[in-house]
Amino acid sequence: MISIITPVYNGESFIESCIKVVIEQNCPDIEHIIVDGGSQDKTIAVVKKYAENYPHIRWISEADQGQSDAMNKGIKMAKGEILAILNVDDYYQPNVLNRVQTIFENLPKNSFLVGNCKVWDETGKVKFINRPEKLKLKELLLGWSINPHPINPAAYFYHKSLHDDIGLYDVDDHYTMDVDFLLRVVQTANLQYKDEIWGNYLDIEGTKTFSDRESGQGVKRMENLFNKYNQQLSFLEKLQVKVKGYWFKKVWSKVEYFERHPDEIPSVIIQKINVFTKPNS
Repeated sequence: MISIITPVYNGESFIESCIKVVIEQNCPDIEHIIVDGGSQDKTIAVVKKYAENYPHIRWISEADQGQSDAMNKGIKMAKGEILAILNVDDYYQPNVLNRVQTIFENLPKNSFLVGNCKVWDETGKVKFINRPEKLKLKELLLGWSINPHPINPAAYFYHKSLHDDIGLYDVDDHYTMDVDFLLRVVQTANLQYKDEIWGNYLDIEGTKTFSDRESGQGVKRMENLFNKYNQQLSFLEKLQVKVKGYWFKKVWSKVEYFERHPDEIPSVIIQKINVFTKPNS
């Protein structure tokens, strides 16, 4: 069984579409656990309406300590051996849950399965597709611009038993708890990546992650988190991360400069580009 956990607080704008997304997956062996933090809007009224007609929906509503606490409550309630976190404003591609269930039939215990995720802006356009192909700790610690981590839980699934090894989400962390979880998971789990689009994530103004990034605080939080896990690497691994990161940033800064100043691209580079892009006669 797949247990899908949705933490929510005052989410009446999205909760119905979130519930429908799971229903429309037409996956028979699931439960959808909705963990509400004591919403003051119509969230619970919507949840109750659907729960009366769909027995796979389970829910609680009570005060909590934030998103991490809500997810931990859902994990403890879960009956499935496979876990998924679906935030109230994110959604799956069609038939993802059946596809994931089939893959897990051939995976060993403590597996972490990752697909790709579409990232949308407020105008309904895809900003980019997150393709987290490299998942080892020392690869992720090179940073987002080199090896992006899985950006949203709508595109990954894992065995509940992983929490027995790495613990639950950090209740005191309200911003980087998902990345902290990932950096612990990749050191323990059997990692599997599929080059398939599974999740959809709304990166829009007003959301917690968007606001934190725009304020500049998000970057500092991520730096602190990565520094913490960098200390767990061997001396050689630390050196590899530092050297690779240095050279990538050096090359990338040149690329960004010439994007802004194309007239300054050396003529020898332009000649080589013309040779490679010249149509065959």
